[in-house]
Amino acid sequence: MSIQPPSVERFDQQPSARWCFVCGVANPCGLRIRFFNDGYQRVVARVTLGEQYQSYPGMTHGGILATILDETMGRALLADEGGDAVEQARFMFTAKMEIRYRRPVPLDEEFTVRGRVDQDRGRMALVSGEIALADGSVAVEASATLVDIPHEHVTQMLAADVGWQVYPEEGG
Repeated sequence: MSIQPPSVERFDQQPSARWCFVCGVANPCGLRIRFFNDGYQRVVARVTLGEQYQSYPGMTHGGILATILDETMGRALLADEGGDAVEQARFMFTAKMEIRYRRPVPLDEEFTVRGRVDQDRGRMALVSGEIALADGSVAVEASATLVDIPHEHVTQMLAADVGWQVYPEEGG
C-alpha cells in the first residue's frame, strides 16, 4: 500500500495551542507539527524528526510515532466543511487506540501523517490514520475510538491563555 505525499500549501491550516507536546508553538520539548485540512474530516501533516526522537540509531521512537498518530486522528474531527475552526472546534479523548508498526521510520527524513474519521457517532467517533514514508509506503497504521471531552474541559481548552489559534509559519 502506498499514498501520495500532499502539497499542503493548498490546504487550510488548523489551529495550534501554545504548550501541546505535538502542536504547541511555545513548547521547547515539543514536536511543533502544523496540521492541514485534507477534505471533510481528514487531516494531513508533513513531519521531519531529529535525533532527540530516536529509539535505536537513525530511527524514530515508536512511542513518538504513536503520539503523532493519536493527535492526527483526533484532529480529523476539526476538518469540517466551512465555519471557523477555532469557534467550532470539536475535541475528543482517545478511549482506545490500536497501532501496527510495519517498518521503521528514519530520522531526518520527511514523512506524511494522515488521519480521517471513519464513523462519527455523535459522542463517540471511530478514526484511523497512517504514517507514510517519502516513497509512499505505509510505515505505521493506527485506529482509535474517541469520546467527547466534557464541556467544562473544552471551555478551559479554548481560554485565551491556551493560545488555540492558527499561528503563522516561523519566520513568516
